[in-house]
Amino acid sequence: MEEDLSLLDAAAQADLVRRGEVKPIELVDAAIERAERIDPQIGVIVSRQFERARAEAVADLPAGPFRGVPYLLKDLGAHLEGDPVYSGMGALRDADFRESGETVFAGRLRSTGMISIGRTNSPELGILPTTEPHAFEATRNPWKPSHSAGGSSGGSAAAVAAGVVAVAHASDGGGSIRIPASHCGLVGLKPSRGRNSFGPGLGERWSGCSCEGFVTRSVRDTATLLDVTSGLVSGDPYTAPRPERPFAQEVDVDPGHLRIGFMERAPRDADLAPDCLAAVRAGAALLESLGHGVEPAYPEAVDDAEVMARFVTLVAVSTARTFDRLSARLGRTLEERDVEPLTWTVAEIGRTRTGTDYVEALEAMHAHGRALATWWDRGFDLLLTPSCAEPPPPLGSFAAPPGKPLVSYMRAAPFGAFTAQFNLSGQPAISLPLHWSDDGLPVGVQLVAPLGREDVLLRIAGQLEQAAPWAGRIPPVHAIR
Repeated sequence: MEEDLSLLDAAAQADLVRRGEVKPIELVDAAIERAERIDPQIGVIVSRQFERARAEAVADLPAGPFRGVPYLLKDLGAHLEGDPVYSGMGALRDADFRESGETVFAGRLRSTGMISIGRTNSPELGILPTTEPHAFEATRNPWKPSHSAGGSSGGSAAAVAAGVVAVAHASDGGGSIRIPASHCGLVGLKPSRGRNSFGPGLGERWSGCSCEGFVTRSVRDTATLLDVTSGLVSGDPYTAPRPERPFAQEVDVDPGHLRIGFMERAPRDADLAPDCLAAVRAGAALLESLGHGVEPAYPEAVDDAEVMARFVTLVAVSTARTFDRLSARLGRTLEERDVEPLTWTVAEIGRTRTGTDYVEALEAMHAHGRALATWWDRGFDLLLTPSCAEPPPPLGSFAAPPGKPLVSYMRAAPFGAFTAQFNLSGQPAISLPLHWSDDGLPVGVQLVAPLGREDVLLRIAGQLEQAAPWAGRIPPVHAIR
């Protein structure tokens, strides 16, 4: 049964509980055993809540769709009562920093009956698309442990790919759900802006570019989780349009004949690795074989280099503000020695920006979203791109020479080239595991829909999952091995 459990998605595990074939404590104990065995190999968990999870498993659990299913929370953002929250920072770890109360998003996950067994590794404040924080060991890719699992949700993605849990919380400010999903062979949906609440503590993160979500093995798990987590909370600054019906009902719906444009080049004439080009071409061929109209076409606005510079302003100002907020919570000012050189440099850039600079960046972001949207208004249903411009890189690829921390930031560009655009626009986008390189590394493709149209993404994702199933692909580092 243990071997079977590590291969099941969350829906299948919950079904075992509903039928009385497995008890929640058995699911939790099995996940803890897998975590203790796998974590030392790939570095995915930075704080464990094993005993709390066991206590919850034998108590009265909510009768939600995933009752008794263990999962992991990313160590950045969403939290339950009393969770240690380090955000990849040694200063917070050393202070045993803990949160009181719970975020709306984490509370909604709890309402499904799921049980958190711990929190997953993240780069410091989620700045880089690799999970190699100085304060913790690097997260290794289960498909090739010498390579990156992506970031900033790399710990979550590696844990799911290796069979520790079936689903894990993730978040995305420039690609941090889709990049690790691509690197680890998973489903990674970035929801529309405002779909999931940041309440009660925040109205938005990264000026509306960031969102909460998850990484999963199956499209149905993603859809069911989105049904539970989405929805306006009083006081939220904005919300995504309401779906016409539950997202879970979309997975098996025939998407009909869709008009899909696809990109065979990277934005702003950046290099596109052959494996990533092969992935998008294979995805286009598969979609065409399913009866969709597929043509080489994409929004001209993806080549706007100036708006990406404005994105840096939004991230830098937000990072500086995070320093101030954490300093107040810690009772002392965070200093340069408390954080990584890149994090400090980004925050210092933020402090050089004026209020006028910040508003100008917001205006540029909104204008970019409108410019992108006109392409869909011309009759396209979806845009198909590679998820990244490069396949998973070796660990250490983002290291910077002494005194030049921004080298790491520049190295990140190929990994967010196709993803960050749609954090700026707020559109939903999903990475799907449709391609593997010759050396066995996953290379995902991304599909992007108009704002609020997660339903279209889930229909096409469900169709692709049926046509080219990925569930049987198991990485070399996995609980069954």
